[in-house]
Amino acid sequence: MVNSMILQGRLVADIELRYTKSDVACAEFTVAWSEKYKDVETKCFLRCKAWRNTAEFLGKYFRKGQEIVIVGHMVTEQWTTDGENKSRTICQVDKVNFCGKKDGGDSPGGAQKSKGQKADDDGFMNIPDGIIDEELPFN
Repeated sequence: MVNSMILQGRLVADIELRYTKSDVACAEFTVAWSEKYKDVETKCFLRCKAWRNTAEFLGKYFRKGQEIVIVGHMVTEQWTTDGENKSRTICQVDKVNFCGKKDGGDSPGGAQKSKGQKADDDGFMNIPDGIIDEELPFN
């Protein structure tokens, strides 16, 4: 059986980052997306949970309203409260990716531009004149 999903949506609130008693990071958040068919729009919301490095990455770089791509799988959590059995189905996050437009300035995940530099429509900046390729760190 296959239990895999890829989801693109927006965060409805800031990431809820917590740590377990054994200092393991856990992030919970809700992703929203919508589908429109003719004049009917369906809004969907899904609770997601990430652990360890992925959780800390989310807490550091993602904020309410940002677009996000999630790769994960569905799980059902079960617990008992006051003798009543409860459950919920969530997306257990395996990987996350940035999506959509980049923020400018100092905001999380945003690229900073030096004075006078302009980004192309694809978001990349041209290397300024006078820079020798051999001096670039990725050569």
